[in-house]
Amino acid sequence: MAQDKIAIISDIHANITALNAVLTDIENRNIKRIFSLGDCIVKGANPDLVIDTIKEKCEVNILGNCDYAICKSESKNKNFWTRNKIGEKRAKYIANLPIFYDFYMSGHLIRIFHSSPFRLDAIFNPMFSNEGTSYSGTEIKDPELLFKNTKFIGKSSHDKEPDVVGFGHSHTPCLLRFKNKTLFNPGSVGFSVEMLNDNEEDKSNKFSTLASYIIIEGSYNSKILSPISFNLVRIPYDINKEVEMINKSDIPNKDILVRSLLTAMPNNLK
Repeated sequence: MAQDKIAIISDIHANITALNAVLTDIENRNIKRIFSLGDCIVKGANPDLVIDTIKEKCEVNILGNCDYAICKSESKNKNFWTRNKIGEKRAKYIANLPIFYDFYMSGHLIRIFHSSPFRLDAIFNPMFSNEGTSYSGTEIKDPELLFKNTKFIGKSSHDKEPDVVGFGHSHTPCLLRFKNKTLFNPGSVGFSVEMLNDNEEDKSNKFSTLASYIIIEGSYNSKILSPISFNLVRIPYDINKEVEMINKSDIPNKDILVRSLLTAMPNNLK
């Protein structure tokens, strides 16, 4: 019997070129269901096109920390470049997105959110610590915390905890098991990060700048235990086209954005 497939994407960050390449790959694999884990805007030059595309293509869209910062009502009159670019109708759509989503796959309760069940900008990265960086205050060190039912997501101790958790935010893909449970991060569609990249002249960086997403394969909406798999996919795209669009736009901090796009270096490196 054919299994169901779900494409999990995250952190598009207004990179329409990468998004289109990923969507083409998803379509070529005949995957009909796409869930996005947030941060569809900021960094790239086409947040308006990205919002319109995910609204059409994604069955589930989750709110990310950058989405919230730009689209919340308090940001309406702050003259943010992205807010001005997307307009108020799109901003309202993004601001009202849910912060998590639960579903069953092959007997596993899967919960997806942008970063954690505690806040939109918490960072969990099993291989790298943010201690000593500007992100140290938001670091989650214990993976067990990601499975908790919290007030932030409207869950209590009476609710079932998930068996699988999917999250984005770090832009670094991972898949791991912990205490009989599974965690996964699809990485970033638009601005991938490789934590050990520290030399922008390193030509091997190109292998880390690829877009990424994860395919979950199993029986969708089934509470009966059956086979399930997770497949990390990396997609090359015309990155120079995206660089050209950034450079032709009037978006602030172009040099930083282009450097990040072309090197996949973490933001805490100067």
